[in-house]
Amino acid sequence: MALSKEEKLKVLQKDAEEAYHFLGSDEKSSTFRAAGEEFEVRHTESSVTQEPKTKPWVHFIAGGIGGTAGAIATCPLDVVKTRLQSDSFHNIYNKTPKSGNPILKAFQHLAETGSAIKGLYVHEGPSALFKGLGPNLVGVIPARSINFFTYGATKEFLVRNFGGKEETWMHLTSGINAGFVTSTATNPIWLIKTRLQLDQTKGKHFKNSWDCLKYVLKNEGFFSLYRGLSASYLGGIESTIQWVLYEQMRMFINKRSLELHGANGATKTTKDNIMEWCARSGAAGAAKFIASLITYPHEVVRTRLRQAPLESTGKPKYTGLIQAFKLVLKEEGFASMYGGLTPHLLRTVPNSIIMFGTWELVVRLLS
Repeated sequence: MALSKEEKLKVLQKDAEEAYHFLGSDEKSSTFRAAGEEFEVRHTESSVTQEPKTKPWVHFIAGGIGGTAGAIATCPLDVVKTRLQSDSFHNIYNKTPKSGNPILKAFQHLAETGSAIKGLYVHEGPSALFKGLGPNLVGVIPARSINFFTYGATKEFLVRNFGGKEETWMHLTSGINAGFVTSTATNPIWLIKTRLQLDQTKGKHFKNSWDCLKYVLKNEGFFSLYRGLSASYLGGIESTIQWVLYEQMRMFINKRSLELHGANGATKTTKDNIMEWCARSGAAGAAKFIASLITYPHEVVRTRLRQAPLESTGKPKYTGLIQAFKLVLKEEGFASMYGGLTPHLLRTVPNSIIMFGTWELVVRLLS
């Protein structure tokens, strides 16, 4: 049956209307999806499970800036933490018997930390509060840059080659790799920082970081710069736990934001953006707090391994990871494994908040 010209036009118009929703580039394969499905798939994957792609060098720069800001703000607590971890200062700072009540014990530790900071200021001068800041910054900038860069690059590689969306095992693998690379690259810097913070001679023994480095190389050899590296690898577990917890919290915050404000965030106010930024920064602090409680003893052992050799024998008291654990437990008891925990938490939790908050801001600015 032949159709009139008018009827043919109507049929063509109807076909065009039905086909309209399926038009799209072959690159996106939208011709094989129902109308609206492409948007939902891309929206779900990118908004909930993936962040917009950021170039690795952006993470490198942002990590360094974030680490610098955190290190400067919390340096006095870092000095006190290092001294409380050392056996040289153990008897000086632990004179008061601790209560069995956990709440009273926490207040005693806070008072002990405050007293240590005050003692530093009174007896060694204001500059003592920032002892080791030079090598700390020299270490923090590459350490945080390498850590954020390695973590981001590893995660991007895994997402791109294994499934196309983020999963917990990817965060775990990325965290382990970042910790291993960072520890290996920066251990000599942290050893110099530890030696400077344990020096009580007001600059008579080590004038600066360079002087300390020359002294160590001359008297102990090159490989002594890597003392405590085994404990640092063990400490990589802490950063891995922190990364995994932080990623889970961040994804929850992003998912919640999506539910409240939609994909384009059109209803978001400045207050909403600030609150979300604070929530993500707080998540970093919470993740650090939990990770530190779980893995803290490695910090004490690492500090002991980095101490200078005994003046009486010229040989180090602590010679290896297992030997150090056993000797500290034998001579000082299990509680000493948590020496300096209070200033450590007082330093690292706000340090993580500042560092991750600054990192996110810089990433947004540079992306």
